[in-house]
Amino acid sequence: MLLAGCDAPLPKARVLPGPPDGTPVDPLDVQCRSQPRDPGRVTLHRLNRAEYDNTVRDLLGDTRAPASDFPPDDHGFGFDNNADVLSMSPLLMEKYSRAAQQLVETAWAKGTLRTCALDPAAPEPCARTLLQDFARRAWRRPVTPGEVDALVRFVALARQQGDAPEVGVKLALRSVLVSPNFLFRVELDPTPSSTAPHPVSDTELASRLSYFLWSSMPDEALLKAAEAGRLHEPEVLEAQVRRMLADPRAQALVDNFAGQWLYTRALDFAQPESHYGFDEPLRQAMRQEMKLLFQEFITGDHRLKDLLDANFTYVNDRLAAHYGLPPVGTDAMTRVSLEGHPERAGLFGKGSLLTVTANADRTSPVKRGVWVLEQLLCKAPPPPPPDAGGLAPAVDPTLNIKERMRQHRADASCSGCHALMDPLGFGMENFDPVGRWRVKEEGGATVDASGELPGGKSFRGVVELRAVVKQDPDLSACMTRHLLSYALGRGAEDADRCTVRDISKDAESRGGRLSDYLLAIVHSDAFLQRRGEAPEGAKP
Repeated sequence: MLLAGCDAPLPKARVLPGPPDGTPVDPLDVQCRSQPRDPGRVTLHRLNRAEYDNTVRDLLGDTRAPASDFPPDDHGFGFDNNADVLSMSPLLMEKYSRAAQQLVETAWAKGTLRTCALDPAAPEPCARTLLQDFARRAWRRPVTPGEVDALVRFVALARQQGDAPEVGVKLALRSVLVSPNFLFRVELDPTPSSTAPHPVSDTELASRLSYFLWSSMPDEALLKAAEAGRLHEPEVLEAQVRRMLADPRAQALVDNFAGQWLYTRALDFAQPESHYGFDEPLRQAMRQEMKLLFQEFITGDHRLKDLLDANFTYVNDRLAAHYGLPPVGTDAMTRVSLEGHPERAGLFGKGSLLTVTANADRTSPVKRGVWVLEQLLCKAPPPPPPDAGGLAPAVDPTLNIKERMRQHRADASCSGCHALMDPLGFGMENFDPVGRWRVKEEGGATVDASGELPGGKSFRGVVELRAVVKQDPDLSACMTRHLLSYALGRGAEDADRCTVRDISKDAESRGGRLSDYLLAIVHSDAFLQRRGEAPEGAKP
């Protein structure tokens, strides 16, 4: 364990008496064996922009990404699918209404929605069939006769106004798309004030699963399995997960989970100073490299922990030259072995990550160290004190950044956290602000990429650094915590420690692949169940 807190020395782990074979017992294991699991509750979950675009793509075949015109989504626990921060504003509702009108008109013109012919004399039978099918798919559940009746009444309303039946049907279709049943992922508690766990319904589980793996609506196969009441069966659930991971829509895990966890999305906003030679083709190649790397962990047989030292990557000639690798002879991204280039293996050698964790004009051991702490070890340091100073100017050009930062760490209010953050960042100092390998800093000072962590563990350079991080006992649980937060659309809190531990151990026992982690999450009580919320002031 690298960190227990920035303000205190690292405590020694308390080891309980082990079993007869002498194996130590983790105290958290003992605690978790007797502690009931609370599945928690997810706030009414509005579709975020990515989920909206993917849903209308799969519902209507519309790939224009209308949500790009919506206000940006807020983030919670590192992800923009956190239900607690996905608010609804009058402006957003206006955007939904306008998008619904355009989506329906376009789909109607293309014939996508006209699954039967509206008889001008008696349009109701066709309208009923068409609207019932559409609402079922859009609302991701069976619709009641009363709900269908309410939609069909738009046809009668159109007739009263002297309009054709299709006008009423299109109004009904628009109403489906601005309904809370479409815009929100609705999960109901039989007794809203009860904190007793209960299973989510099969159709609610189908939406949990599809928005986790696809950031989109359930397809017909998943919806039918839910409507048959079989999705809670472990074998059926696992078969659906494996089928869905093999589907191209699982690219959403790359774009929306990995894009935020690994900061790939942040590359869009990186603006290194011009003298580093960073340009749009390089940005695009770096982005694609990280996406293709993570995609292989979805479909391949690699352990998730091997993201830290995977000995392959994807480059084109532009990125290969940037990295100092042999050319591949094409502008297309090509899978290459990193044998002979161990510094490039795994996440810490990737230009995308190195660029977004640097400043525009220099590297930032703090940013890089904090990324490791937060995204891989879940040991985020507290915010810096208000009067924390910046890096001292390079008065002596022979001083490297490590020696300049030593002065900053002399401040007692800063030293505790910097003693942990800085060494992790120093281990990546051989990479400049855009990820090129270097042995000297721009001022001529020799790079010092060595570090020592609290507790005395030391390393020299990025190869030894990633070995330290990969061996950290909190790595698996931290990766689980991020995946679980994304899967549920709520933050994995301290109350979820035992759930996180259960999932982590289950995943590693299955083989430790990303698919094993996903299956362990999907089979967990946290994913299969929920609870209500006690009234404010009520005794637990």
